[in-house]
Amino acid sequence: MAKKILVLDTGKEWGGGTNSLLEFLKRADRSRFSFTALFHDDLKKGQDSSIVKELRKIGVDTMLLPKREKGLAVRIAKEAGRAILFPSKELKRRFIFRMDLMTRIQPDAKWIASVIRDGGFDLLYMNNLPSTNIEGILAAKEAGIECVQHSRRALMISGYEARAVNESVAKVICVSKGVMDCHLKSGVKPEKCVVVYNGIDASSSPAIPPEEVRRRLGVDEGTLVIGTVCSLVKRKRVSMLLEAAAALKDRADIRIVVVGEGPEAEPLRRKAEEFGISGQVVFTGFSSDALSYINAFDIFVLPSGNEGLPRVILEAMLMGKPVAAFDIVGPDELVEDNRTGFLAPDGNLGALTEKISVLVGSPELRLEFGARARERVMKNFSIESYVKGVEDALG
Repeated sequence: MAKKILVLDTGKEWGGGTNSLLEFLKRADRSRFSFTALFHDDLKKGQDSSIVKELRKIGVDTMLLPKREKGLAVRIAKEAGRAILFPSKELKRRFIFRMDLMTRIQPDAKWIASVIRDGGFDLLYMNNLPSTNIEGILAAKEAGIECVQHSRRALMISGYEARAVNESVAKVICVSKGVMDCHLKSGVKPEKCVVVYNGIDASSSPAIPPEEVRRRLGVDEGTLVIGTVCSLVKRKRVSMLLEAAAALKDRADIRIVVVGEGPEAEPLRRKAEEFGISGQVVFTGFSSDALSYINAFDIFVLPSGNEGLPRVILEAMLMGKPVAAFDIVGPDELVEDNRTGFLAPDGNLGALTEKISVLVGSPELRLEFGARARERVMKNFSIESYVKGVEDALG
């Protein structure tokens, strides 16, 4: 009989982790596993779809966590605590966590535990981080079933969270060695952790030819396209790409293409105006066919400051694009510096700009790096290995 698994995702935005989860659920062995998903929100996929709709397409039923309104007393207590504990970031963090634990996490955990019991689930599979899945860990413990954590970002976790993992989580799937190192440094036991790299389907292909994409973007034949694909949030640091482009605007005929949406969209447009490059930057908004855009780029840049193992770099490598990124967890395990792309010291805008400049000035190097990148991703990051690794962790 198939193991009944409840998938918990408390994320607030559609990102690479959402795509990777979907790719796994599409391919997982349904003779071994049956899945039901529980999401915090019905995450939107552009204007036309959502996570509930996408999961329904592959036969996965989905529920949403009930919304809990913060009462006036709770809001006042939080603000008062923030003000009183302002001098100490650590005390303030602990206070806010305790408030969240009492008013949101524990009530949600009880509700999830009832879902687990009523549905007869055998295992809880969590798709975020221990710090955002505490309610899941508590719920699994209360319901008396195992849980597995899939950690997708390189963030340190608190002592409370590490203890909860060590006591109650059967296995932590880390998307990179860097993510695992963060957990180990936080106090998670080594035997709990396993590295399963994100994978990509080698047969994936763009829906639209690059010439058509460039035509739609209004890009002339001789113009060099430098692009990125990401959620437009602060940690992605897209403004650094814009600043680098401003420094390069007089050296070559370039166009910057930013694919994605998020709260930073308008501030980034203002930044482009401030840098004097608004006419050279195209903001496409969200695209369900990001691969077609990536295939039309000459250079892919990800200036992010925190990742786990960015799926979008795998997509760029599969499309044979040289990648410029910062030397942080994730990109450092994907990009071979000076072989498939360039890694700049984290936060060093000058170094990143110079790396992009080298690629701008050498069509031969772009082709050479891109060919190696495609070969590397097909050899080392297959979707089959990814699916098998997750299945093994789920038992």
